[in-house]
Amino acid sequence: MRLAVPALGALIAEPLFLLTDSALVGHLGLAPLAGLGIASVVLQTIIGLMVFLAYATTPAVARRLGAGDERGGVSVGIDGMWLALGLGVVLAAAGAVLTPALVSLFGAEPAVVEQATTYLSISMLGLPAMLIVFAATGVLRGLQDTRTPLVVAVGGFGANAALNAVLIYGAGWGIAGAAWGTVIAQWGMVAAYVAVVLHHARRTGATIRPQRDGIRGSALSGGWLLLRTASLRAALLIATVVATGIGTAELAGFHVVLTIFSTLAFALDALAIAAQALVGKGLGAADVDFVRAVLRRCLVWGVGGGVALGALLAAASPVAGLVFTGSPDAAALIAPSLVVLAVGTPLAGYVFVLDGVLIGAGDARYLALTGLVNLAVFVPLALATATWAGGGVAGLAWLTAAFAIGYMAARATTLGLRARGSAWQRTGAA
Repeated sequence: MRLAVPALGALIAEPLFLLTDSALVGHLGLAPLAGLGIASVVLQTIIGLMVFLAYATTPAVARRLGAGDERGGVSVGIDGMWLALGLGVVLAAAGAVLTPALVSLFGAEPAVVEQATTYLSISMLGLPAMLIVFAATGVLRGLQDTRTPLVVAVGGFGANAALNAVLIYGAGWGIAGAAWGTVIAQWGMVAAYVAVVLHHARRTGATIRPQRDGIRGSALSGGWLLLRTASLRAALLIATVVATGIGTAELAGFHVVLTIFSTLAFALDALAIAAQALVGKGLGAADVDFVRAVLRRCLVWGVGGGVALGALLAAASPVAGLVFTGSPDAAALIAPSLVVLAVGTPLAGYVFVLDGVLIGAGDARYLALTGLVNLAVFVPLALATATWAGGGVAGLAWLTAAFAIGYMAARATTLGLRARGSAWQRTGAA
């Protein structure tokens, strides 16, 4: 809990950035909110694919810490940050060029396309910052420090909210103001993280220069996690495409559903982050009994937390839509889907904990391959929704059920089968 509670605040910073943008942009109208929905899915897909920068760095640093080589752990983490910078620059440049083509893939109305293109093109400037934040967060988690990321996240969220309010309404920039406010806040977070990591480098004597072997190792170890994350993002993209085909109001509503789901996911993922750090350190120290104890404890808290959060969401479902749109009709459209999402939240808690345990153990190959199996289960569910569910309240609710219950059930099955065995409990510093 010492690791998980601070991690909770840091993890929800990312969806809070999006929640803030959604709440402020939503009052500009349905077209800006729908445009933000498309832009955020594209942006979060790119960023989400790069989450291996944190998920590969955390166990790598933690294992070396458990094996008594803290200097080596910090060095590996810094190499991950250099890799993040390089990837961020390349992806931002490519994304800036490809923004119109990426937005057009969703087939939205012209007004929605214009809003999405504006937000996404500006947000590409913050892409390198978000990747560096991922890697730096992974370094600190591996060192069993989740409090510093919490402090940085709170500062970043506060700056983002203030900047967005001023730029969207005070300066009259509309959706462009939301994008610029987030970009500025993201680079401020990078400055804070770099200062902290440099302190650890001086303390341990770790080199801050990029090491070719270290960068190559970080890239190779993250390859399987990249594939695992790609399957997750593909499911989100497929769901968003289905929502786009149903209608603009449904797309805006599904964006709100996904935003709330992301917030719940990051809250529950705090336990997964604690599991990553503790499992990596335990396996580095060859303490398998401790690792199994972490698994059992985190599962209890994960499912229990899912029940509690699901109950709160169900209770708030009738009015939650008003926060994002200010429209009673839009809130009524969204409410049943939020109840469906609430039902699936305990299952999500189970999934996120087991995912964190296996990531901490370095079992990325299994996660990647079974991720493709899970996606194969979800595709026919999404296609069935697009074909038979129709539009309005029912269509949005069935799409939410296909993702939050059907897809999560597939993930729970593959993860649960792996956790029952011992093949993932490989010990040692690497």
